[in-house]
Amino acid sequence: MGKSCGGLSTKIYAAVDALGNPVRFILTAGQYSEIRQADALIEGFSTDYVIADKGYDADLFIEVIESGEAIAVIPPKKNRTTARAYDEHLYRERNLVERVFQKLKHYRRIATRYERLAVTYQAMLSLVATVIWLN
Repeated sequence: MGKSCGGLSTKIYAAVDALGNPVRFILTAGQYSEIRQADALIEGFSTDYVIADKGYDADLFIEVIESGEAIAVIPPKKNRTTARAYDEHLYRERNLVERVFQKLKHYRRIATRYERLAVTYQAMLSLVATVIWLN
């Protein structure tokens, strides 16, 4: 759990497949940046496209994606000196990740984070992901 002005928080990173089923969850303290976990989130997957939000727009991460022979569909940040092109129509599929988080919020234990240990919270996320896969 991370500490911030609002109190303790945890950040969940999720990778989903093309059907919107969760395939990987990573937990960190709430104050950490998304780009720190980017490589671990896609490690071991062979994909044609990696769709992510602006928080993952970093040259090193895009190089990692392209070295795996995938195409990065990540909109450029506003402070980027040279804007990168990306497929805006394909980027619309990122809503599958948002839908997974909405499904997770249906489970009170996940939404309110009753568990004090990250390992037990990760276990609950895995259990809920199994239920999502079965539906």
